[in-house]
Amino acid sequence: MPETILKLQDVAIFQEDNMVLSSVTLQVRKGEFVYVIGKTGSGKSSFMKTLYGDLPLKQGEGSVVDFNLKTLKEAEIPFLRRKLGIVFQDFKLLPDRNINNNLKFVLRATGWTDPSKMDAKIEEVLDKVRMKTKGFKFPHELSGGEQQRVAIARALLNDPELILADEPTGNLDPQTSVEVMKVLQEINESGRTIIMATHDYALILKYPHKTIKCDGSKVFEVVQKAI
Repeated sequence: MPETILKLQDVAIFQEDNMVLSSVTLQVRKGEFVYVIGKTGSGKSSFMKTLYGDLPLKQGEGSVVDFNLKTLKEAEIPFLRRKLGIVFQDFKLLPDRNINNNLKFVLRATGWTDPSKMDAKIEEVLDKVRMKTKGFKFPHELSGGEQQRVAIARALLNDPELILADEPTGNLDPQTSVEVMKVLQEINESGRTIIMATHDYALILKYPHKTIKCDGSKVFEVVQKAI
């Protein structure tokens, strides 16, 4: 039986004092790929933010990569995030440095010190997303799809147990979205667990996986049917 990476039991998710989702019960096992879908404002982002410690878990029980979200202290959040790879819709690359130095910045911030090990790791993750030859380029010199692939490479730097991708194709055209999705598929097939918030139903139909929906302040599993 694969180990449980994420477990939520009767969780309520709040944005400040407003409850956006209630009675959330979910289990995600190692190696699964799970979509989180729902309309804008349905609570997808709040759900994702709770998983990486950006919003506190006030009600219910929850654990992610062996961290208890209910008792999570501010000082523990960086350690939680080292076990997670987070991919955002808007890439969040540093514009003032090239791709290699963007990745090096993250490694240094998470305690890496050996330059040759850092260079080898950067090469490895860029290779995984087919961006090995682009390390010298600056973010503005890359297309949106290339920037998102770099963002995925950045999420892989510390060998995360879980990748949280929040609308990773939200700013991309359909063709580029498929290219980014192929990269995520390959990463999942290599054994990594991925939770991806999206409203791109075409991608969900093309690459079907377990799907949970945020709707009417509830979260429930839906069966995707081809249209």
